[in-house]
Amino acid sequence: MSAVPAASRSRATRTRTPAVLFAIYLVLLAWMVVLRFQLPWEAGQSGRLLKLVPFVASGGFGASAPREVLANVLIFVPFGLYLGLLRPTWSRPRAALVFAGGSLALEAAQYVLATGSTDVTDIIVNTAGGLIGLAVVRAIGRASRGRALPALTRVCAVATAVAVLAVGLFVASPVQYGPPGERPPRPGPAVVG
Repeated sequence: MSAVPAASRSRATRTRTPAVLFAIYLVLLAWMVVLRFQLPWEAGQSGRLLKLVPFVASGGFGASAPREVLANVLIFVPFGLYLGLLRPTWSRPRAALVFAGGSLALEAAQYVLATGSTDVTDIIVNTAGGLIGLAVVRAIGRASRGRALPALTRVCAVATAVAVLAVGLFVASPVQYGPPGERPPRPGPAVVG
């Protein structure tokens, strides 16, 4: 018999699962944003590029591409979903600061490691993506009086598992991401002739 009441166990399980999923998502997010889908030992430097004016062309940078903006919104929606599941009582401004801080940390890592351009647009749209995810969790929670949140956690678990599987297949495949010549070829089997 357990000394922990059933209500406490179920609450711990409700927060542990999203916390583990959130940690996995953050690792995948950092790999995607900072390392640009490369393995750490393959990630090359691309220079330190800094774009301080959002959305428009400035300082030798072109305007933000709509597809890239949309992708940056979408990659932060799970951040909002997980934060909404883990911290349901946080205010929107507090959550927005966490989203902006997380995005700023990723952009700073890109700058320090010289793995991509650091762009204020990314911070703005990533924060918007996080707020969208948070709004989804809150809307589902209100509409179902909280009953659908465990189902949302299961959906997030399946999506995270699919993402991990896709990453595993990507890393194991001979396909390389990026223009030809940008990365050195992966070593293949030795040919004896």
